Amino acid sequence: MTLLAFDELQLRQLSHTVRATAMVFEDPVSRKLLEHIERIAPSDATVLIIGETGTGKELVARHVHALSKRAKGPFGALNCAALSENLIESELFGHEKGAFTGALNTKDGWFETANKGSLFLDEVGDLPLGLQAKLLRVLQEREVVKVGSRTPSPVDVRVIAATNVNLEEAVAASHFRADLYYRFNVAAIHLSPLRERPGDILPLARHFLKVYGDRLGYGEIKLSPSTELALLNYDWPGNIRELENAVHRALLVCPGNRLRPEDFKLSGVRASQTGPAVSTSSLESSLLRLCEQAPPKLFDIIEETVIRTAFEFCEENQVQTARLLDISRNVLRHKLGLYGMLANGQRKLAVAYQEGED
Repeated sequence: MTLLAFDELQLRQLSHTVRATAMVFEDPVSRKLLEHIERIAPSDATVLIIGETGTGKELVARHVHALSKRAKGPFGALNCAALSENLIESELFGHEKGAFTGALNTKDGWFETANKGSLFLDEVGDLPLGLQAKLLRVLQEREVVKVGSRTPSPVDVRVIAATNVNLEEAVAASHFRADLYYRFNVAAIHLSPLRERPGDILPLARHFLKVYGDRLGYGEIKLSPSTELALLNYDWPGNIRELENAVHRALLVCPGNRLRPEDFKLSGVRASQTGPAVSTSSLESSLLRLCEQAPPKLFDIIEETVIRTAFEFCEENQVQTARLLDISRNVLRHKLGLYGMLANGQRKLAVAYQEGED
């Protein structure tokens, strides 16, 4: 079995950006993927990894780095969606002492700390447009300018970007720069969701079974035949990460040394075939009443209500709200600014972004 997995030391060293801790290449689709990775890794080309959440994008990025000429150099990983717009420029490019309130010392950014190595930029589709332009310049000129400085510093970094956003659609909607997209898309790696490579499901499940079984001090634990069938017939919308969590949870509740389907609490059939349909009857009724009233700017009213409701449901977490609505964080931030739902500084940035579009 061809397996990529982190050992215990690596797991402790990993940041919160990791979406999955192992992946296998048993399915024919995955074997072709591995061949593709091995072909492009030795080059120094910028790589774009595209895949759903939980498919193991960072693990693939680390494998690309390990197979490259930069393997002995540093590997940096930054989740672009996890940082506020005010912090991400400093994190990427560094800052000088006194550049802003709280900048007590000069600090190198991720590009400088990853010099002579590789830098993994996860969720790159969430980068603000202004920062996209600065990132493009770094890729073209191979030099960075710290926040608060005018002196460029040369950097030698291979960038590996990842996204679960359709960047072509983002480009068409003017939410992502076309020139930066082309720069990223030199060597693309498409990670298929777990449901499209069923040959990987059981090897992964057995791997996680051993990892967590050893960690919990259990003896040998196996999957029953009915459990294997249930795992194969489930769609795994959360991909490898969901499978890993499911195995861990099943081990905690299993009363014996053989995992049963009920330990996983899976439906036993493909989720896409059994998932509950979203009821829209009440929504349609409300919309019909609104149409009858014919208020001005009807679409704007509906859009603002949807965004406000989702933002409150996600406890004002922008990343989670954007994912729930299936829009980019840039678009969400812009809308929240228009609706007065951001802090003053963030609202000014959103308004400025809108004026730039106009």
